[in-house]
Amino acid sequence: MSAAADAPALSGTAPTDRRREARRLTLWLALLLLVTSLLSLGAGAADTSLRAALADLAAGRALAPVDRIVLLDIRLPRLAEGILVGAALAVSGAIMQGLFRNPLADPGIIGVSAGAGFAAICAIVLGGLLPLALREAVGGHLVALAAFLGSWATTLLLYRVSTQHGQTSVATMLLAGIAIGALTGALSGILIYMADDSQLRDLTFWGMGSLAGATWAKVFAAAPLILLALIAAPFLARGLNGLALGEAAAAHIGVPVQRLKRIAILTVAGATGTAVAVSGGIGFVGIVVPHLLRLATGPDHRALLPNSALLGAVLLLAADMVARTIVAPAELPIGIVTALLGAPFFLWILLRRRHAIGF
Repeated sequence: MSAAADAPALSGTAPTDRRREARRLTLWLALLLLVTSLLSLGAGAADTSLRAALADLAAGRALAPVDRIVLLDIRLPRLAEGILVGAALAVSGAIMQGLFRNPLADPGIIGVSAGAGFAAICAIVLGGLLPLALREAVGGHLVALAAFLGSWATTLLLYRVSTQHGQTSVATMLLAGIAIGALTGALSGILIYMADDSQLRDLTFWGMGSLAGATWAKVFAAAPLILLALIAAPFLARGLNGLALGEAAAAHIGVPVQRLKRIAILTVAGATGTAVAVSGGIGFVGIVVPHLLRLATGPDHRALLPNSALLGAVLLLAADMVARTIVAPAELPIGIVTALLGAPFFLWILLRRRHAIGF
């Protein structure tokens, strides 16, 4: 793939029709997110009518106790968590693809997800060995806290390994991420071998990802870091556009390449680590969403990043609706649904790009 051929305009010289098309898509995605959110609130095994609940609220009547619990304490925090996680994963994927200049990159490519997963497995299998006072202080958030700390520890390790003389090598980071992923996979296998039946069920469900455990406490804990990452992402757009020309060319046109890498890595670590901590391992959102948008409106990150946030939220909410209704009253892990969508799409990208990547 030629990076220069795909490089978008760096200033206001981009074609007017392409900018207009991107803005139109943003409006459509915002509308689609609103519609999907309403459908998500009304979908589920419980016999609760969103239309009736909205009619009661409009008429000034109090909601029935069951409707209040289902809508306000179960479905609404699940909706909020789905929007945050979907946006975080999709934007992280768009940033990683821009940073590596490769449409096959995703948030897990630098090992952040692997580090978070290993730490979560440690918490599930070995959490009982922690002091009782610490377990009581953490409460039911031990796994999420461990996953978050694991993602940041992995990020710091990768940054330390790939940085020499003040310069960060993206290629070294990629290779180190693969190595750390393999190491954490082996260590996770040892812990899984040690786990009992109850822990194995928890490990399986967490590893496939789910929004079933969404609570307002989780949403309020995850929202600041994810929102901070989403706010920071658009400020990376110009630098990622320049980086498409190559690091040397980007530096010549004034892009602070080293600072861009540092901020991009920290942004991805914060968004992905937090998303994995609250929802478990959900794959392929970071690959599918940015690539779909590149096909629609081109590679300009000024439009790609905000549109990725919107489409990522829509995709995850849609997958969650399928996961909780297709086998109701039981529930599929959401990672199964995203994998069924993402794996064929990933193969399609590989086949489409095989000449460019040497297949």
